[in-house]
Amino acid sequence: MKILSYNVNGIRAALSKDLLSYLKEANADVVCLQEIKAMPEQIDPDAFGPLGYHLQWYPAQKKGYSGVAILSRQKPLAVHEGCGHELFDAEGRVLRCDFEEGSVISAYFPSGTSGDERQGVKYEFLEHFHGYCQGLLQSGVERLAIAGDYNICHQAIDIHDPVSNKNSTGFLPEERQWMDAWFQSGFVDSFRHLHPEPHRYTWWSYRAGARSKNKGWRIDYISLSSKWAEKLRSSGIDDFAVHSDHCPLWAVLDQ
Repeated sequence: MKILSYNVNGIRAALSKDLLSYLKEANADVVCLQEIKAMPEQIDPDAFGPLGYHLQWYPAQKKGYSGVAILSRQKPLAVHEGCGHELFDAEGRVLRCDFEEGSVISAYFPSGTSGDERQGVKYEFLEHFHGYCQGLLQSGVERLAIAGDYNICHQAIDIHDPVSNKNSTGFLPEERQWMDAWFQSGFVDSFRHLHPEPHRYTWWSYRAGARSKNKGWRIDYISLSSKWAEKLRSSGIDDFAVHSDHCPLWAVLDQ
């Protein structure tokens, strides 16, 4: 089973940049999309049909903002919208689909870049979402994947300039401590588990030619519950894909 995650920073813009050709080549069983920035009626409902995907859509109530989606070759056994928090559900941040193999979440964490108020919202999300996922594990969901844009670099190896960015949202000590706790509470970083090498990123600023210089941040993850991580065969980052300021990442799991 191949799970792919991609913050497309606007599904309509990504489709205009030939996203479908990339998805056809990637050939994932489950595709988690973030920051879709569109309502279902704003895209062709049959756009993903030729690739054999069922589409689950969870947009933000505010048009042109946030939102997540999941494409899957199998029709989900169940679909769960939201994480039980009024604000975060209104912003379309969490969508879960249950399959025979396990449960997959597409998640878009708040960024905190617009000021102290939103940074506070980010911390609130981190606390709530951690509890939500722990609740799933405790309820008997043994195989769980949380794919998405976490908007946090975990370690110095995950950011091109850890010294200059030590006080930047996305690399703050409190955020990194949350990531420590996250990966100590039953989850495995599917990419880093198999790839210890530096300079592998999933997001680059549009400014100052950051992508061409590989001055990036690794803020997108596919976290696997420890039970499902036992099945991890391979993982990677497709930094050649340029439909967004992010790039896709993926993990392949044995049955």
